[in-house]
Amino acid sequence: MSNVTITNHPLIEHKLSILRDVHTNPTVFRHLVNELGALLCYEATRDLPLCPVEVQTPLSMTTAYEMKESIALIPILRAGLGMVEGIWDLIPNAHVFHIGFYRNEKTLQPVEYYNKLPKDHPFNISFILDPMLATGGSAIATTNIVKKWGAQTIKFVGIIGAPEGIKALQEAHPDVDIHLAAIDDHLNDKGYIVPGLGDAGDRQFGTVF
Repeated sequence: MSNVTITNHPLIEHKLSILRDVHTNPTVFRHLVNELGALLCYEATRDLPLCPVEVQTPLSMTTAYEMKESIALIPILRAGLGMVEGIWDLIPNAHVFHIGFYRNEKTLQPVEYYNKLPKDHPFNISFILDPMLATGGSAIATTNIVKKWGAQTIKFVGIIGAPEGIKALQEAHPDVDIHLAAIDDHLNDKGYIVPGLGDAGDRQFGTVF
């Protein structure tokens, strides 16, 4: 089954507490999603392979190491957009491709409306980004698309997950590692994570009133 990694570093715990707060405004919320994306990416990239290179320092030659993998960042629209910049700052040569879903409020199933993956697949590792792993529907649908695209190594990076969504993604794609900051208690009857933080897209873009 998928490996689930919970990164509960003190910095992550502190930022997550502010993110959850209903009084946190969209500007601060966006900034925190950006920062948490970067912090979670640090752990998610821990096992990336390196290749040795010879480097001339001001004093002598030395052997250093560089990442050799080509990396695709795939945010699930729209909430996943907030995680991109923080990760991009750490991996500036990564490429970003967008996949969009909206939730059918009656069935709670994802409906695809946007896909900008190129025809060719030159990338070794793909990171699927979405702050919330709730029912798992969007994550599973995105992983289906990315696998069909030709990706071999796929990781899901989110902020909060529900046990139901984690289980669903594990069962559908047992080879996809899952990286989160926290696992919450459950989903409510509308498919929202409890205690959660509300709708991550609405709170980022100020579309909740």
